[in-house]
Amino acid sequence: MNRSNRLFEIIQILRASSKPITAEELGQKLEVSTRTIYRDISALQTMQTPIEGEAGIGYVMRRGYDLPPLNFDQEEIEALRVGLLLLARTGDSMLQRAASRIFEKVDVLHGPAEWLQVSPWGAPVDDPDRGCISISTLRNAIRGEHKLSLIYRDENGNETCRIVRPIALSYRSTCILLAGWCELRAGFRHFRTDRIYGCEQLVERFVGEGEILRSLWLENNQLIREDTQL
Repeated sequence: MNRSNRLFEIIQILRASSKPITAEELGQKLEVSTRTIYRDISALQTMQTPIEGEAGIGYVMRRGYDLPPLNFDQEEIEALRVGLLLLARTGDSMLQRAASRIFEKVDVLHGPAEWLQVSPWGAPVDDPDRGCISISTLRNAIRGEHKLSLIYRDENGNETCRIVRPIALSYRSTCILLAGWCELRAGFRHFRTDRIYGCEQLVERFVGEGEILRSLWLENNQLIREDTQL
């Protein structure tokens, strides 16, 4: 998270809180050090943001400070809420945390809507402590067009090492699929992320190839769907 986004998040967290929040608590929420929070609070106060408090006691936002409301109608807000709730079913922990932050912003501006509920059943959460690959690592590799070295086990437990050019993530009801060009098979392959038991982002990149590969993959997927429907 860059600094400007973090400053915005601090404002939103303080606005949503009914009690003082310490720098340590803010640091835990934003995954930065307490020292960084102190610097951010000082910067916000310099910008005339009405934050009151001090180190060791906690910080509060003075009442009356507001940001422009989200320019959505009621149906759009409810669609946003349901979409955010559905992220809990993806197994992508970083997206779930981002959804939670957005939810707090929407609730502050529009009030809670507890009558909208979505079943949390879905793909298992990517928990590195249990040996699961972090989905955010895969998303970063796709954005940066970095090759990945994967250790993959198929449904029969057969293990292979693959060099993959990752191009897309497909969120399914029970799992997440990584799509990419597999150099071992010389073709597009899909890898269930819960069967990836090792992942290393390589220095070698495929800059400029991502969009081309993605277009070919999408075209190939469309042909498969059309053949299935015949």
